[in-house]
Amino acid sequence: MNDVQLLKSFIVKNDGTQAVLAEAMGISLSALNAKINGTGGFEFKQREITFIKERYGLTDKEVNSIFFNQMVS
Repeated sequence: MNDVQLLKSFIVKNDGTQAVLAEAMGISLSALNAKINGTGGFEFKQREITFIKERYGLTDKEVNSIFFNQMVS
């Protein structure tokens, strides 16, 4: 499971709302929400992950936690 709450905390801390990030990324708010929530087959593209990493100054560990960690049973 990806750390959605960590991403949301960075968004609120830096941009205030997801709408601000969506506009900066050039995507709709609904598309951003779908990517964050993993619904509708939407996933973050590599360039979007890089954009978010640079915008918020994320560490590699934070990027991995937000976008790549998955529970393995």
